Amino acid sequence: MTDAPAHVHEFDWPDRVVIGTVGPPGARTFYLQVRAGAQIVSIALEKQQSALLAQKLDEVLDQLIDVEGNRFSVPTSTPVELVDNDPLEAVQEQFRTGTIGIGWDPTTAQVIIEAHPLPDDDALDADAFDEDAIDDAAEESEMLRVRMPVGTARAFTLRTREVVDAGRPLCTLCGYPMDPDGHICTIPDY
Repeated sequence: MTDAPAHVHEFDWPDRVVIGTVGPPGARTFYLQVRAGAQIVSIALEKQQSALLAQKLDEVLDQLIDVEGNRFSVPTSTPVELVDNDPLEAVQEQFRTGTIGIGWDPTTAQVIIEAHPLPDDDALDADAFDEDAIDDAAEESEMLRVRMPVGTARAFTLRTREVVDAGRPLCTLCGYPMDPDGHICTIPDY
């Protein structure tokens, strides 16, 4: 199997890295968007992937604070100057995210996010499930790799949590999201 994807969208010091949405609450599509100069890449994520990414990044940053001496200068809160509340720029979906990895590079004090697309359905079809099909899918694959400083990572997690929480309000009785055009509440039996 091929170790490296055919095309890597790599951003070492991005000008901007944010999670944003397109569409109304209840029908939003989440995007991780990265820009460096004129290069913009937008990849689609699920709401749960976005929330988990923010949670895991905060956990990594919190662990780094506890490193003796904290030579990485990891902020405990979001630096005000790094807050980005602007909408997404023009969105052209590169791929829909399947797996996300998080890493840390101590030589540059940067958090690393790697996102890989969902596998091609044709390559993983039950009738075509063999080593060659998996190898072909891996060879055609692409990925996004973003390296960002710790302050930018804190700002990213704050915005991501706010975007995730900005969806439909939850019903106080059943806990399910309420639609703007009405809500049929099914109270759970205990």
